[in-house]
Amino acid sequence: MIENKVKFLEAKYVIPFALITSCFALWGFANDVTNPMVKAFSKIFLMNPVQGSFVQVAFYGGYFAMAFPAAIFIRRFSYKAGILVGLGLYATGALLFIPASAIGVYGPFLFAYFILTCGLSFLETSANPYILSMGAEETSTRRLNFSQSFNPMGSLAGMFVAKNFIQARLDPSDTSSRMGMSPVEFEAVKEHDLGILANPYIVIGIVILVMLVIIAMVRMPRNADQHHSINFLPTLKRIFSLPRYREGVIAQFFYVGAQIMCWTFIIHYGTRIFMEEGMGEQEAEVLAQQYNIVAMVIFVTSRFICTFLLKYIKPGKLLMSLAIGGGLLVIGVIFINGIAGLYCLVAVSACMSLMFPTIYGIALRGLGEDAKFGAAGLIMAILGGSVMPPLQGAIIKQGMVYSMHAENVSFILPFICFVVITIYGYRTRHGSG
Repeated sequence: MIENKVKFLEAKYVIPFALITSCFALWGFANDVTNPMVKAFSKIFLMNPVQGSFVQVAFYGGYFAMAFPAAIFIRRFSYKAGILVGLGLYATGALLFIPASAIGVYGPFLFAYFILTCGLSFLETSANPYILSMGAEETSTRRLNFSQSFNPMGSLAGMFVAKNFIQARLDPSDTSSRMGMSPVEFEAVKEHDLGILANPYIVIGIVILVMLVIIAMVRMPRNADQHHSINFLPTLKRIFSLPRYREGVIAQFFYVGAQIMCWTFIIHYGTRIFMEEGMGEQEAEVLAQQYNIVAMVIFVTSRFICTFLLKYIKPGKLLMSLAIGGGLLVIGVIFINGIAGLYCLVAVSACMSLMFPTIYGIALRGLGEDAKFGAAGLIMAILGGSVMPPLQGAIIKQGMVYSMHAENVSFILPFICFVVITIYGYRTRHGSG
């Protein structure tokens, strides 16, 4: 068991901690208002699942491209400066949906997502290690898990908005009906749908600008901002020589891949099941999104439970146990047809809830000032969310694989991810944090 004698958070950090923690909810919103857009864009532009998943390529590609530039900027200036730049880029990307919807083609939306997630990369590269630095290292992983608990609350809000203000308001014409429309009819439907899709991004862009002003006006602690030398290559060589960090980056890559696959393709999985029961396409999509929301509620609940359990169970050991559970549930998704397989897919979220912040905390433990570049490596690992969904989409595109539905078979990829995470949990199970 882990002793709980060290103070979780000192009084001087309460306001900064609360403001930075609120940012976790803001990027959670962006992540999960976007996941259902793979299906939405596929229908609006009459694309296959691979083309639709380019949304995730652009979205998580921004994380990858900006992580180390963000770390260099933060090292040169401060965590607060990094957060302000992140919020500025986030707002810019969201507001770029205005011209993108006016232009009416796919590419500008992908560019908007890329700019938006360059901002998220700045935010996450800054906020995660900043939270770790706000107090004793002994409680750092619990502190990060607590802050990360607000991330799925933002995700829930994003899912709610996607379901009620985008999916439910799109033109009810299904894919086959759209393919049969005249060019004039199709363009009118597409213009309507793109306007509906853009509205929530415009609103969140305005909210982010307000948050930027608030954080800019508040005095933030500089406890982890004492050194401003870059030393980029020597620092990278130093941190990647540490097995716990190096393997943590790999585990994070596979975790994010598993998370995005499970949450993105739950819509495809559920839509097929409900359409087989006789529902129309749009009705089935909206119902599948309800299951996605249930999965996120489970994720939120499990995150708070797991944060409590970290007082008594070593992070690596709990990570390993949950990864084994996730792998077993994914086996159910693959081999159990119908609604029971969907239940297994929803339940996977209970096992994923702990993983991102715990891998993060374990990997960065003891890095000190090097945590700024260490954080960038872990944020670059979010590239897993860009690489994995197109691979899963390519499997789903096959329709049937050896007499099995391709949606079921495609979940072999999340299973492989959970195996990798199990190994990392096993190798770090004796560490504290």
